[in-house]
Amino acid sequence: MLERKVKAVRSLERGLAVLLEVQARRGASLHELHLALGLPKATLLRMLLTLSRMGFVWQRLADGAYLPHIDAAAHSPTAMVERLAEIASPHMKALSTKAAWPSVLAVPRLDHMEIVETNSPLFRLDSAILGPVGVKLSYIHTATGRAYLSACAEHERDAIIARLRPNDPPAGSEEALRDLLRDIRRNGYATREPLHPWPDRSRQLVLHDGRRSLAVPILLGGAPVATINLTWPARRGADEAVVLRHLALLQQTARGIGEAMDLARREA
Repeated sequence: MLERKVKAVRSLERGLAVLLEVQARRGASLHELHLALGLPKATLLRMLLTLSRMGFVWQRLADGAYLPHIDAAAHSPTAMVERLAEIASPHMKALSTKAAWPSVLAVPRLDHMEIVETNSPLFRLDSAILGPVGVKLSYIHTATGRAYLSACAEHERDAIIARLRPNDPPAGSEEALRDLLRDIRRNGYATREPLHPWPDRSRQLVLHDGRRSLAVPILLGGAPVATINLTWPARRGADEAVVLRHLALLQQTARGIGEAMDLARREA
């Protein structure tokens, strides 16, 4: 029997080439894909949209990069953080349509919080530029860090505080920090106020950048895995006014991300 000649599907070949390039690079911009593959950007956009709808790639809000979908069954720390950012991204986009100010999503590291996603590019305001991905934030001097530190288990909190404690801390400063964290835990949200004397990272930035922040933890199985915030220029509103207007929405967003993470974990 004669073998039938079958032509390859050129559009499928090109689509797979785009997917493989994104996977090989662990993420790529539209321009990088254009240079690497020689395809028109309009064509690439259509392919990326299709791959996104099929669940193979997703677009990060922070910088517009296209990243490979992370299988929920992957359990490495890096994969889990990438999966968190992927899951949180549409929730943060929805939040940007309801709240006036931008947000970051940050995860805990040994002595700092690290930004893994932000919706600030969706806002056309110089005062709303947050990030980029990879920026390190203080546990003590940012609302983002305080929200996590107040919500984590006592042994983890003790270990983090021990890493951050200066050699000669001012009298009563550690007790003041622990009191502050208890207040945050009771209230269910964190702000930058009051200031704290320990010279941890971000302190000078917080003192001089003219911003205010509100943050809440994202919980998975009752334990915090990340935090999400809102940041705004100090001249545009006091903490109390923003809390009254946006806290419930921010908490709802955090719950939605946590529930989506839990669903992904159970389906793995």
